[in-house]
Formats: sequence, C-alpha cells, structure tokens
Amino acid sequence: MLEHLHIRNVALIKESEISFGDGLNILTGETGAGKSMIIDSLQFALGGRAGKDFLRHGEKQAAVSASVSPQGKKAAAGA
Repeated sequence: MLEHLHIRNVALIKESEISFGDGLNILTGETGAGKSMIIDSLQFALGGRAGKDFLRHGEKQAAVSASVSPQGKKAAAGA
C-alpha cells in the first residue's frame, strides 16, 4: 500500500509531501491543479521514464520518493 509520496522540483511542483491513509484515497481538483504531475511522479518513483517537461524550470535535478508497505491480511483478503 502506498503510504507517502515526496516530490521535489517536478514540473510546477517545487516541493510537496502527500500521505495516504488506509482505504480509498482520491485525488481531485480543477483542471491544471497538478493531479497528473502526482501520478507522473509516482510512475517515475516506480522506475518509469521522465519526459523532457518533468524537471522544474531552472532546476538541475528532481527527486521523487515513495514509501510503501506490504498489504495486511485484511487488505489481501479483499475485506
């Protein structure tokens, strides 16, 4: 289960930390609010490639880290 996501210097995001709780987590917001940047950052943390627009303008490097935990018995059973 995804527990935490830390994003730095990705597109328009200077720095952001997101914590996810048990159960359903939903990302909502207006068009252009950055929801897709969060998904792209997660894909990057999981080994995906970053596009040319991934790095924040004027920065030399970006960083994304994700904290995950194994599913518990209850989550694995679908309860």
